[in-house]
Amino acid sequence: VSLYGERMRPSAAHLAGLDAVLFDIPDVGARFYTYAWTLWHLLHACADAGVLLVVLDRPNPLGGVLASAEGPLLTPACRSFIGEDDIPVRHALTLGELAQLWKREHCGTARLEVVTCAGWQPSLAWPATALPWVPTSPAMPSFDSATWYPGTCLFEGTNVSVARGTDAPFAMIGAPWIDSRRLAGSLDAPGIRCTPVTFIPREGPHNGARCAGVRLSLDDAARHPGDLARFVAEEVRPVSVGLQLLHAVSSAHPQDFAWAPYPTAANATGHDHFARLIGRTDVAGHLPALSDTQRASTVAGWTRATGWAERTTPILLYDRS
Repeated sequence: VSLYGERMRPSAAHLAGLDAVLFDIPDVGARFYTYAWTLWHLLHACADAGVLLVVLDRPNPLGGVLASAEGPLLTPACRSFIGEDDIPVRHALTLGELAQLWKREHCGTARLEVVTCAGWQPSLAWPATALPWVPTSPAMPSFDSATWYPGTCLFEGTNVSVARGTDAPFAMIGAPWIDSRRLAGSLDAPGIRCTPVTFIPREGPHNGARCAGVRLSLDDAARHPGDLARFVAEEVRPVSVGLQLLHAVSSAHPQDFAWAPYPTAANATGHDHFARLIGRTDVAGHLPALSDTQRASTVAGWTRATGWAERTTPILLYDRS
């Protein structure tokens, strides 16, 4: 039974006669990565059918530091299959913990069991697990791509490429008309390197065209042995980085930059894709008009995940002390 496209959740007939459903799917820690919402729909369907749902949990690749969660929280006007509930863009939970939250807040009749990850340390990102990275989807080939995805995926609501079809999707963004050196100098994010690059995407906007843009990477200071996993979990703010780059591109290239539809199986027209990604309807109108001096405080306000740590404390499955 496919749970993407015409059908987002199994029917009662699909679940009839089952003792339990096992959910064993990885995640990348971003609200708009759709696997979490497959779990949301499955939880509700199993609750309606009285079927046990067993979640085989996985580490959050970006770590589980709740102070590193980044909003905005989703507003009701922006609900879709890339966001059904008011959680932050970078949520810092595992899928098992999200299931616990949704049972508590929305689906009290659900029969839910979470098989936790042995030995996972929420204070550290994926490299600390010493496990190989297995691509969670074709456009997520590496931990590097996953690190920047919560921020650079916002460009998928624009006419700027996120380097799909290259070896570094979501770690690069660009377009034929971008001033890459100017863009590289615009980012204010200690410990993060923003390097001018050119690349040729093989999917999405500017497919087959040479794009100028930037590549994101961690500064050498963050790559000392043992530091990388902690730096990503505690210090890197990918959503803030993405919004800063969006502001720089949109304000520097007003004649070329545009918000754009992004048709998918879950949203055939692709309309309002950026609003669905960021979770608010007002950001697109305000972002390009910000002055450079306004940018830092405005982005900080947008990305604040107010109340998230307090809201999630009762459902945590891993020690955050």
